[in-house]
Amino acid sequence: MEEALLGIVTTINNYLSNYILIILLLGMGIWFTVRTKAIQFRCFGEGWRRVFGDFSLRGGNQGGGMTSFQALSTAIAAQVGTGNIVGACGAIIVGGPGAIFWMWIIALLGMATNYAEAVMAQKTRVVDEDGTVHGGPVYYITTAFKGGLGKFLAGFFA
Repeated sequence: MEEALLGIVTTINNYLSNYILIILLLGMGIWFTVRTKAIQFRCFGEGWRRVFGDFSLRGGNQGGGMTSFQALSTAIAAQVGTGNIVGACGAIIVGGPGAIFWMWIIALLGMATNYAEAVMAQKTRVVDEDGTVHGGPVYYITTAFKGGLGKFLAGFFA
């Protein structure tokens, strides 16, 4: 029973990882790049200045109560994670140094996808009367897909 189930899960994983996920990542990255008029290239300098413009290792707290180094560390931790570091090492081992080039291409396209995700999270967030903010992928999935499909997709995501 376990071997049969393992075979099914492995087959599904192979199709998702090798075909469907790659096509979706590339397709959505290209689509968001076109729809945002290449935001990741147009606003790269502004983003660089906002992240590193007032960068200080010992600077005082900014308006949000965090130093610029704390904000940078938090943002990088949220986006990079250990999986990406290990993934890059694995890609070099399996695919050679050329794999890094393709990781850069996917990352450039992923910047537009990440921007679209952040915009949707801001547009669909809900602020309670006491100031509590609710939002994220579940909220914009249910906003984009009304009815039962939205609830199913949001639950599947969660």
